[in-house]
Amino acid sequence: MSKSLWWIGFVFIILYFLSSPCGVFAIDDFRQAFPIIEPDPGHTKLRLSSEGLEAIRRITNPIAAVAVIGPYRSGKSFTLNQLLSLSCYEGFGVGHMRDTKTKGIWVWGTPVEMDINGVKTSVFYLDTEGFESIGKSNVYDDRIFALATVLSSVLIYNLPETIREADISRLSFAVELAEEFYGRVEGQDVAFEPAKLLWLIQRDFLQGKSVKEMVDEALRHVPNANGDKNIDQVNQIRDSLAIMGDNSTAFSLPQPHLQRTKLCDLKDEELDQSYVRKREQLKEVVKSVIRPKIVQGKSLNGREFVAFLEKILEALNKGEIPSTGSLVEIFNKKILERCLKIYEESMTKVTLPISEESLQSIHEASRTESLKSFDEQHFGRHHAKKSVETLDEDIAKMFKNFVMANQYQSSKLCEELYTLCEDKMDQLQVLRLPSMAKFNAGFLQCNQSFEKVCVGPSKTTYEQRMVKMMEKSKSLFIKEYNHRLFNWLVAFSLFMVIVGRFVIKFLLLEIGAWILFIFLETYTRMFWSPESLYYNPVWHGIVATWETLVYSPILDLDRWAIQIGFIASILLIYWRCFRRRKHGSHSLLPLYANNSKVRDRSE
Repeated sequence: MSKSLWWIGFVFIILYFLSSPCGVFAIDDFRQAFPIIEPDPGHTKLRLSSEGLEAIRRITNPIAAVAVIGPYRSGKSFTLNQLLSLSCYEGFGVGHMRDTKTKGIWVWGTPVEMDINGVKTSVFYLDTEGFESIGKSNVYDDRIFALATVLSSVLIYNLPETIREADISRLSFAVELAEEFYGRVEGQDVAFEPAKLLWLIQRDFLQGKSVKEMVDEALRHVPNANGDKNIDQVNQIRDSLAIMGDNSTAFSLPQPHLQRTKLCDLKDEELDQSYVRKREQLKEVVKSVIRPKIVQGKSLNGREFVAFLEKILEALNKGEIPSTGSLVEIFNKKILERCLKIYEESMTKVTLPISEESLQSIHEASRTESLKSFDEQHFGRHHAKKSVETLDEDIAKMFKNFVMANQYQSSKLCEELYTLCEDKMDQLQVLRLPSMAKFNAGFLQCNQSFEKVCVGPSKTTYEQRMVKMMEKSKSLFIKEYNHRLFNWLVAFSLFMVIVGRFVIKFLLLEIGAWILFIFLETYTRMFWSPESLYYNPVWHGIVATWETLVYSPILDLDRWAIQIGFIASILLIYWRCFRRRKHGSHSLLPLYANNSKVRDRSE
């Protein structure tokens, strides 16, 4: 019995575990700090923490984030607790040891609800791991700084006592982000608006200067008479900070108490009252600059904010050093795909094959259209050049495929035309009735058809093959033409002798046929070879007559020879059989009729 109860209890525990989001126990109390970003074991790159993401993901309102960054042991966590009106035991953990307390980035699980320009906004406060702590690389610090800069709506740069050169150098990434993503044409969506930068200087005395004067002085050019490259680089950062302009402000906060290790145990009444007043002013300043996080023209709810965080983290972890360029690539990825699609669709409309010049012209027009579209949509200024290069490389690869397809289609088409012409020439070689006129007509038709239809890169190659094939066919035809015509005329003359003598009994036809036969036979024997006949004017006349009879645009005797012969046979039979019955034995050919009467009288 006890064993059965144990199994039932175990099953209920498993079912409760599986029903919890992300495979962990559901969070009951969100009034606590949760990690959203944690360092990897090597403390160089960052990874997501599901606990904190669940605290953000549940929010349906537009989200804004306030992040505090700065050196370790500078009071960032304490400042955040003060902004949230929380004690150290309720809010973010505060460390009094020499090692840093906060690892990665933490979020206060319960957002502050604010009405910003009529929009109900959930404001999250983010605590970040301090810079320059023991056992970390500068690359890791850069990733923390970059992530806080991108995620936050307000970035509080918490600095103890003064502004150092290293503090200014760390702003280079924030400046790059502002240059790349915020300096867009007015009216167009930006990838994301950079955070409002709040310089928070915690010190008791400013030596008669306002905090704004102190910041301005720190950002002045460093004299560099010797042209030191490092100083030049720092001065460039100072110049670049001007782009942030109204996007930054400065605030000073005195020390809350001399005994810093006891701050968590002191109430407001025990703190320095000048600090309390300034703290309340700081809360108002922060509230006045908070805006919902806008990404590509749209405010983000909890789920969208987490998706945005995942995308940014992927970009920052890419490579050894986090760079603005990697962020630009992430935001431009879909735009690149769309612009490449524009090029592909434009090129796909082309019916291949076409001439290389036409294909190149269409490619240039499509490429220009694609690059123009990218230029109108892309994010980033300087680093967008790499995205443009990527797009150009992808277009070049795609164009290479179109060139190969055009080559293939051109070769296929020209090969078909070449084969048709070759077959046509072979057919003309074996005409039943040899005709130079018909050969020349077919020869011309092939040339014109090939010249008109065959296009593309293969045309030149196939033109050369066509010329060789046509010349060879023509040479062979001319060589055989006279010989075949001579033999055909000899046979034809004998045939006409028989027809004239025995069939239609037409003496003149028989005499003409005998004359042609005798001429052909005696001439070739008198001058040793038939070839000598081919230069005789009489032969040329015979050939001209033959060509006129055999082939003309109206009648192709070679094609209709059988049909014409069949009709002639029927007419001949009709004449021989029925015409004679009707008219008796009286012949229409008087020469042969008279001879018959003479024979009868002699008999």
